[in-house]
Amino acid sequence: MNGKGKLYLVSTPIGNLEDITLRAIRTLQEVDLIAAEDTRQTIKLLNHFEIKKTLVSYYEHNKREKGNYLISQLLDGKNIALVSDAGTPGISDPGEDLVKLCIENDIEVTAIPGPVAAVTGLIVSGLPTGRFVFEGFLPMNKRARRERLATLKNEVRTLIFYEAPHKLLYTLKDLYDFFGNRKVVFARELTKKFEEIIRCDLKSAIEKYEEESPKGEFVVIVEGISEEERMENEKKDWESMSIEEHLNLYISEGLNKKDAMKKVAEDRKISKREVYRELLDIDQE
Repeated sequence: MNGKGKLYLVSTPIGNLEDITLRAIRTLQEVDLIAAEDTRQTIKLLNHFEIKKTLVSYYEHNKREKGNYLISQLLDGKNIALVSDAGTPGISDPGEDLVKLCIENDIEVTAIPGPVAAVTGLIVSGLPTGRFVFEGFLPMNKRARRERLATLKNEVRTLIFYEAPHKLLYTLKDLYDFFGNRKVVFARELTKKFEEIIRCDLKSAIEKYEEESPKGEFVVIVEGISEEERMENEKKDWESMSIEEHLNLYISEGLNKKDAMKKVAEDRKISKREVYRELLDIDQE
């Protein structure tokens, strides 16, 4: 025993309180301290299950100061449970930062599994579940947001986003601009009284939410493109490039020059000799 405490990442219900596990309840009862993203939300959960425990706030804007405090408590031998507003801590919240701090300080971390809104929405969506990409909340900054979407436009896996109601329409318009009119599924207010699953396409969704104001928290699930469409899109991208730009694209992705030349030749259906000759001419100029 090294005398250090343990950090428990405790998943809590995303809506329906009956979704909490027996192990989660027991852990919350037994730890010395509970760190919560929003203590006002967590106290409702604790009161419901008659758990009386010291609460400490730990959220995005105080994570540096409170993170250091929690680490000091763990080093002193205290066991701490970390909970988010709802669902699994560490997903789209500062829990990941506390986990890193624990690892740096050789403090044991364990997870008490439970609901994740992204996966819950995905499995009822009807879109492919074998391979998916979780993007969480898109950046608030318009430029950063559009740059992120540009990197995802050729993604063949199912895409999952979180979105707040007041930003949903802006997000849908950005998705339509970059992705075209793809299938989309909205999982709204999951596990709660007014849970709703809406399946349509992006164009129809934009029309719907221009007519009515979105309400509740949304998981937005968007279909990926087909492998054929991805290849066609990439072909269009490099057809507008010079051979030198095409080569530099692959080098920027981590390929060495020899492998990058091979890829350029394959893409353009020309020989490696032709690629080499073109690059040699550029160097001589």
